[in-house]
Amino acid sequence: MKRLIYIIPVTAIALLTLVGCNSDQKSTTQTPATTETTTGTAVSKTSVATQGGFNALVSVVSNTKTAVQGGNFDKAQKEFNNFENSWSKVEDGVKTKSSKTYNAIEDATTQVKGALKAKDKATALKGLQTLNTNIASVSKK
Repeated sequence: MKRLIYIIPVTAIALLTLVGCNSDQKSTTQTPATTETTTGTAVSKTSVATQGGFNALVSVVSNTKTAVQGGNFDKAQKEFNNFENSWSKVEDGVKTKSSKTYNAIEDATTQVKGALKAKDKATALKGLQTLNTNIASVSKK
């Protein structure tokens, strides 16, 4: 009978310990959900930054096009020099999304650079239009 007095409290403590351990497992199970939310937020920030890079590219192409249409090739070259800085921020993402569009943008960039040096208005405008179209298409993907 004296042993029964010791067995009941020991059993109660053991049950409480198991209940406590079970609560910790539930808490551990919820941790990945928090991690996923944090990861999702990081992706959103990256997308916003990438979109900002595309907006910068569109701005450079637009400013260069305006300068070319006005016949100011020196200003157009200065504007287009900013293209590489903006392009470097998004080019890896573009290459991953569509290698075909990536190659088209690279080719058009080379075409525009050559046309601006040669002061060839028609070729420069054609290349800028190609850039504009490809940037718009890949930024939507």
